[in-house]
Amino acid sequence: MKIMIAAVLALALAACKPAPEVPVFQATDITGANFARDFKLTDHNGQPRTLASFKGKIVAIFFGYTHCPDVCPTTLADFAAALKQLGPLADQVQVLFVTVDPQRDTPELLKIFVPAFDPRFLGMTTDAVSLKALAQEYKVVYQKTSVKGADNYLIDHSAGTYVYDAEGRLRLLVPYGSSPDLIARDLKTLLDTR
Repeated sequence: MKIMIAAVLALALAACKPAPEVPVFQATDITGANFARDFKLTDHNGQPRTLASFKGKIVAIFFGYTHCPDVCPTTLADFAAALKQLGPLADQVQVLFVTVDPQRDTPELLKIFVPAFDPRFLGMTTDAVSLKALAQEYKVVYQKTSVKGADNYLIDHSAGTYVYDAEGRLRLLVPYGSSPDLIARDLKTLLDTR
C-alpha cells in the first residue's frame, strides 16, 4: 500500500511540473512557417552553399544589393553591432547577404562589400532565373526602379531578415530598423534554447 501511495504521489508531482518556458522574441516569431525552407547559393568565395552548410549555427539571411543607398548597409551594420554584443557567442551566428542584383553584384564585389561589415559575413549569389524562384520561396519582392541606364538603377526590395535556429528551422523575421540591442537579445535567446 505504501508503494502504491508513493507511486501516485510521484505521478501527481510529475503532472505539476511546469511546462517548458516558451522563448519570447522581439522580432516576429514565425516558427513553423511553411516557406523559406532552403536555398542553393554560391558564396563570395565560390563555394556552393545550402542551409545545411551552416547546421549548428544560427543563420540570418537578408536579401539586398551592394549599390543600396540605405536599407542594406544599415541592416548589415546593425547585425555587425549585434554580433559585437554577443562576444565569443557571435562565432555561432552566420549572417548571409543574398544579392537581388546579380547583374552588378559580382562575387568579387560581394567579397569586398559584405565582409567590410564583419569578416564572418558571407555574400551570396545565384543567376537571375534561380534568384526569381528563390525570392518566391522566401516571399521576397524586388524590382528595378529609377532606371537611368543599363548599369544605373536602384532596386526596391523587401527589407526583413529571416533567422534560423541551429537546427535549421525558420524562427524569426527581424524587421528593418530593429536595433542592434534587440537583434542581439533575440540571437542570444536562440542560442540559449539550443
